[in-house]
Amino acid sequence: MTKTVTFTLMHFCIAFSVTYALTGSVAAGGLVAAIEPLCNSVGFYFHEKIWQRFEKRPSKKKDIPPHAWLHHQA
Repeated sequence: MTKTVTFTLMHFCIAFSVTYALTGSVAAGGLVAAIEPLCNSVGFYFHEKIWQRFEKRPSKKKDIPPHAWLHHQA
């Protein structure tokens, strides 16, 4: 969860800075910084959860026979 929070804070700063640089409006920068990163952070959280499920799945690799180790190093 810490990763998600720090990502969100970084994203808020970037979203505000880019919007402010493009529009010159603190209000627009604030609105974009509040809405866009929050949506992305929620998406990021679920993205990570989905990938964790994929990473926990057993590998479908076939076991390498002990005598074939050198061939599989290349």
